[in-house]
Amino acid sequence: MEEAKKLTGEIKISSVVIKTLKKEISNLESLREKISAYLQKSTTELLEIILMGAIILEASDIHLEPEEEQARLRLRMDGILQDVFVFNLKNYKSLSSRIKILAKLKLNVENKPQDGRFSIIIEDLIEIRASSLPAENGESFVLRILNPENLITIEELGLSKHLVESFNKEIKKPNGMIIVTGPTGSGKTTTLYAVLKKINNPDVKIITIEDPVEYHLTGLSQTQVDPSKGYTFANGLRSLMRQDPDVILVGEIRDLETAEIAMQAALTGHLVFSTLHTNDAAGAVARLIDLGVKPVSIAPALNMVVAQRLPRKVCKHCSKLENISSQTLDLLKKELNNLPISVPKLSKDIKVAKPVGCQECNFTGYKGRIGIYETFLVDDEMEKFILESPSIVGMRDLAIKKGMVSMKKDGFLKVLQGITTIEEIERVAG
Repeated sequence: MEEAKKLTGEIKISSVVIKTLKKEISNLESLREKISAYLQKSTTELLEIILMGAIILEASDIHLEPEEEQARLRLRMDGILQDVFVFNLKNYKSLSSRIKILAKLKLNVENKPQDGRFSIIIEDLIEIRASSLPAENGESFVLRILNPENLITIEELGLSKHLVESFNKEIKKPNGMIIVTGPTGSGKTTTLYAVLKKINNPDVKIITIEDPVEYHLTGLSQTQVDPSKGYTFANGLRSLMRQDPDVILVGEIRDLETAEIAMQAALTGHLVFSTLHTNDAAGAVARLIDLGVKPVSIAPALNMVVAQRLPRKVCKHCSKLENISSQTLDLLKKELNNLPISVPKLSKDIKVAKPVGCQECNFTGYKGRIGIYETFLVDDEMEKFILESPSIVGMRDLAIKKGMVSMKKDGFLKVLQGITTIEEIERVAG
C-alpha cells in the first residue's frame, strides 16, 4: 500500500487501492485472511488494512484489547461485537504505538486514559476517534469510525409515516426544543444530522456545539468543546447566542447550566436540538428536572421528545419467510391491540422473517440496522402536566393516551413488515 501517505494524524488512500480492497474484502473471513497476509509487512500497512477492512465492512468501532499472552481484535458491526483476529503481543505493541502516533497520543503514557483523533482521506474525509484506556494487561484501544456515508435522510431513518409527518412539521417551527434520547450507540446523532440536512439551506444560520464534531456538513458552523481551554457546552452556548443563529445543535445536555441556557435559547426565538441519556421518551422531562431545571422553564420550551433504538435488520440475501408461531401471534395481538394507527390484520396466515446466515452477513442472519421510535409532542395539556413535575410513569401514561406508540410496539410493527425479528426487538427494547 505504497499509495498511503504516512503522516502523523492523516492517512491518504488512493481510489485504486480502495477498489482493489473492496474486491478482496467482502466479509470477516476475507478480512482475517488479508490481515494474516500483512502480518509480515510494516505496522503502518497492517493498521491500514485493519482500518480499511472495518470501513468496507461498515463497522462502527474497532477494539484492540490486550490479554495476558495475546491481543484480540474485534469489530462492532450492527451494534454487535465480532471477533476478528488474535495478535501476538509484539504485533499489538507495534499497532498501539502506530495508533498513538496517528492520534497524537503520548507514547510514554500508559497509566492514564487518552483521547485523540486522526483522518483517513479516501473520496470523503473519514474521521477516526481514538480512545486508550489502561487495562490489566496493557492499553485497550477503541477506534470509532465516523463515516460521512452514514449520514442519511429523515425518510431513511425508519420512521413510520405519521412520525415523518410530525418531524417535518416540528422542524419548520421557528423556536422551541427537540430532544432525542437513548443510550450510547442508539443513533441519536444520525437522527439529528438527518434533521439538519433537511433544514440546511442558505436562509438558515445553523451552529453546532459538539463533543466531538462527528460529521462535517457544508453550510453549518460546527464547533467542538475543549474543556482544557475553558470552552464547555455552557460557555460555548453563550458565545453561540451572540452569533445570531436560527438553529442550534447542542451535542448533549449534561449539566444544569447547559440545560438552562439551551431552554432560554428555545424560548427566545431559536430552534434547539439536543440529546439526553434516558431509557425512554417519558424519562426526558424527569431527567431535566433531575439536573435542576425548573418545570416552568421546561414546559414552554419543549416541542418534541424522541426516543430510539437500533435493532438489526434481517439479511436480504439469506433470510426466509416462515409462518408465524401461535406464541408470537398471541404476543403481537396483545401488544398491538388498540393502537392509534392502522395495524395489519393479525392472523395465522401472516409470515415473518427468519434469519438464516450467509457470507454476506458473516453468518449472523442480520445485516444493517433500522430505527425504532417513540415520540410525543408538547401541546397545551402536556405543558400544564409538565408544570406539575410528573413522574416518568405519569408522563408515559399521558403520552400514550395522546397517541404515542412505544418503541417496542413500533418494533413489532417492523416485525410484521418482515424487516426484523421479535428477538431483535426484545434485545434492544426490553
